[in-house]
Amino acid sequence: MRILTVLTSLGMGGAEKQALAVAARMAGRGHAVAILSLMPRRNEEWPTKLPVVPLGIGKNPASLVPGLHRAWRFLREFRPDLLHSHSFHANLFTRLLGIAAPRAAVVSTVHNVYEGGWPRMMAYRLTDRWAECTVAVSQAAAERFIRLKAIPREKCAVRVNGIDTAEFAPDPERRAQMRRHLLGGEDGFFVWLAAGRIAPAKDYPNLLRAFDALHRQQNEARLWIAGEGAAAAVAEIQAEALRLGIQDSVRWLGLCREMPALLDAADGFVLGSAWEGMPLVVGEAMAMEKPVVGTDVGGVRELVGAAGVLVPAKDAEALAAAMRTTMQRSGDARAQMGRAARERIVQAFSIDAAADWWEALYCRLRDPATLKSSPRRRLP
Repeated sequence: MRILTVLTSLGMGGAEKQALAVAARMAGRGHAVAILSLMPRRNEEWPTKLPVVPLGIGKNPASLVPGLHRAWRFLREFRPDLLHSHSFHANLFTRLLGIAAPRAAVVSTVHNVYEGGWPRMMAYRLTDRWAECTVAVSQAAAERFIRLKAIPREKCAVRVNGIDTAEFAPDPERRAQMRRHLLGGEDGFFVWLAAGRIAPAKDYPNLLRAFDALHRQQNEARLWIAGEGAAAAVAEIQAEALRLGIQDSVRWLGLCREMPALLDAADGFVLGSAWEGMPLVVGEAMAMEKPVVGTDVGGVRELVGAAGVLVPAKDAEALAAAMRTTMQRSGDARAQMGRAARERIVQAFSIDAAADWWEALYCRLRDPATLKSSPRRRLP
């Protein structure tokens, strides 16, 4: 099968990482796979050995026409059997692009419970005819998009993100080395790690308020934040830490490529988000046997189950209380919590299981009987 994966960019987000991981496994199974990236190449991208075609589409509307021309030209050369896109901009672009490849099946993936307001939901609704199906990464995301009539229920499926449990496995020696590196030889601290782009969805102000409340009673607590963002957003959140007086106990790590090592060094993982789809990093933390405390948003509950502690969004006191309770557990109890978390990921959320599911879907969509009955194929 010839599969074209379409992304807005190869930027270092969870959606991009998951898409590239599935694409790599499809290539490893003998399929011909290429990556189409709408935006120009960036300095910081997820690495991939797959061929990447950047279309150079930027914020200037004039860049859309040459970008479409490059895409159509590559489409004629590659002759894909299936177009698989991820997130709003790539989903819409690919649905339109699929008109030029009527023999290719089109699959859209929604990676968040919130991808914008009603204009975007209307855009999804109006272009749905050009997609065979839309897959959401959590049941919560699927239900919201169906309720907003952005996706018809009969054309919606759910497939949670997959975690590479070989890459994300605890390593005591790596933990010791990373803690020495980041703590400068000091120890005796309980390190909470938060990771994700500094953006409204992650609600770092909520997390900082929770950490402030925690730190007043547990002064051995430390918070590491791994993630980048616009300069103004980073400055604003750092100013909030300064205002709260916790700046000496918060470490800003910026973009981090070595997440397994960083998770090893941490004692717990915390998520303070206002909304989510199915946060990949939470699953990675669970695979690394870390106790997880987070907000009950999007598909987080579907992922964590009983292997972590969830609290309402935007409730800093509840988040602080859950972090405090976790810290006050015995070391053995936290270790047991971490082992249960990893077991849950291994059993239900491995990347190989995700790849099996996607490959089965691709094959089903390429079946002539399926294509004959597709709503898209009934268009003139």
